[in-house]
Amino acid sequence: MIVDQTEYETAAACMVAAGELTREYQDELLGRVGWVFARREPRLQAGKYVRALTAEVPRKNGWQIAEWAGDATPDKTQRLLNHAVWDEKAVMGVVAGFVAEYLGAEADPLAVVVLDESGQEKKGESTCGVKRQYVGCAGRVSNAVNIVYATLATVRGHALAGARPYLPREWAEDQRRRARAGVPERVVFKTKPALAVDLLTDLHTARLLPPWATGDEVYGRDKDLRDFCEQHSMGYVFGVPCSFTVTLTSGRRVRADQALKLVPPKAWNRASCGAGSKGDRTYGWAWIATCSDRHHLLVRRNPTDPTDVAFFYAYAPDGRPATLPVLVSVAGRRWPVEEDFQVGKDQFGLDHSQVRLYTALLRHLVLAMLALAACAVTAAAMRVLSNTAAAAPTHPDDEPPEDPGLIPLTVAEVKRLANMLTRTGQRPAHHLRWSWWRRRHQARARWFHHRNRLRRSLQPARM
Repeated sequence: MIVDQTEYETAAACMVAAGELTREYQDELLGRVGWVFARREPRLQAGKYVRALTAEVPRKNGWQIAEWAGDATPDKTQRLLNHAVWDEKAVMGVVAGFVAEYLGAEADPLAVVVLDESGQEKKGESTCGVKRQYVGCAGRVSNAVNIVYATLATVRGHALAGARPYLPREWAEDQRRRARAGVPERVVFKTKPALAVDLLTDLHTARLLPPWATGDEVYGRDKDLRDFCEQHSMGYVFGVPCSFTVTLTSGRRVRADQALKLVPPKAWNRASCGAGSKGDRTYGWAWIATCSDRHHLLVRRNPTDPTDVAFFYAYAPDGRPATLPVLVSVAGRRWPVEEDFQVGKDQFGLDHSQVRLYTALLRHLVLAMLALAACAVTAAAMRVLSNTAAAAPTHPDDEPPEDPGLIPLTVAEVKRLANMLTRTGQRPAHHLRWSWWRRRHQARARWFHHRNRLRRSLQPARM
């Protein structure tokens, strides 16, 4: 296919601008956190660490980061994580403020904080918090540590804004293990929902608490977490298990799956909970009233498989509209945290740390979140300018466009472009050409995914 040179040059200029903007945001963030370091040396080393996390380092551990940074030994990197004097929680607060500011959380009435946990598989028994436990990213019980995260999602984009390592009870009650792992005295055993409350408390203290929260069943069934949200006038749409009980308007208390049996066929509504890479995520939704006019039970049903259902418990504070489109939109904003996990681990080494101490683990997470935030904000800022993708099909028989265009710049692509400005050995034009090709290929694939979704929507549902 012959490529129009003017089109390519325009796209290349946009991509170069994205790479430069990422560097500017990264420098701004590092400047904002400079005050937390007691000495100049760890502050400069933190800058090297963040740039290494953004670079094409195969395995982002202390040894390879030190090699990339030009250090003779990994001692400086290990000292930064283990012993240097700096406030990692303050850095996390700066990152959260940066994300909220540039993603426009204050101006978005549907801004959401998404709560979820993700694991890091480990070997041995010395890493702080490690034990055999279920790890969602691996889909099995494995030797791992778990981290509870908070993602801030707005209409402009999303990024990680908080993290807390999960310390199992057997670790919290074993003084020898605590001493070896350097666990601070203030850190005690807390459930994952309790750690989520801590994350929300930090956001509330910094006046960054968004109007809505969402999460899966682990968080939805915890009453303390729901009470915290309600006490701070924060709406929520949490996933809940089928055994979750609600009180109906009749005063009868039933399980969620029993309430589902009371829903008549005509009560289902088709609604999209957000746009995905393969089209709108459209489901059937049932809204079940409870004895409280501010609390609601939502049921989501797969349109192609009526037996595939999920339950959500929702709360809308006084003065905030409680409509089905609003609640469905909030529920749909839970997916960004999964994308942040994938991009954070694959691109920024969120789970690459080879540390044992509690403080070192938290510091690595904070610096990885900082690197991710700079690229995520750049992708959000460039989304409109960089999006030239052809309009999605409207009919299953539509013919593919001659020019599929380019998808918006993703966080991973922004990271590659930032590296292009410092990469040696090949001309920038080579990397720009590959970036252009990837985005064009993805735009074409996305168009066909949308058309296939339209064709499947015309097929009868399986009973």
